[in-house]
Amino acid sequence: MKRLFHGAAKAALPLIARLTRPLTMGVRAMVFDAQGRICLVRHSYVEGWHMPGGAIEPRETAHAALVREVHEETGLALAGEAELFGLYLNERMARRDHVALYVARAFTQTDHRPSRLEIREFGFFATDALPAETTEPTRRRVAEVLSGARPAPLW
Repeated sequence: MKRLFHGAAKAALPLIARLTRPLTMGVRAMVFDAQGRICLVRHSYVEGWHMPGGAIEPRETAHAALVREVHEETGLALAGEAELFGLYLNERMARRDHVALYVARAFTQTDHRPSRLEIREFGFFATDALPAETTEPTRRRVAEVLSGARPAPLW
């Protein structure tokens, strides 16, 4: 039953976004630790491993959303400035959904634990040994950042 609910909710998200928002904007964080490993999260409502992130709320800056989402999903508190790497169109969510990707290399661990209702697990992974279930968009973004390539226009 729980899986059926999540599947229905996932299918309804693009329709709800289209009806309620003329344009959607989100953020993702490519957070690296001191060993060069990347932080990934596994959500309860969508398959695969992703970079932490989410929607920018009304009256919230992209950077504030980034800091909030990373903390909510991982318990990490970003330190210093995260670097904006690219802005992408995410047609999988909606034809007007955009994602700002930031790269962060400084953080501290807090006592906050992510909600088990949203995040199944998170961890740091070597960039050449990502979990098998890492999404293709996540893999493409990692390759872009590591190679210094220009960001592709599509997520």
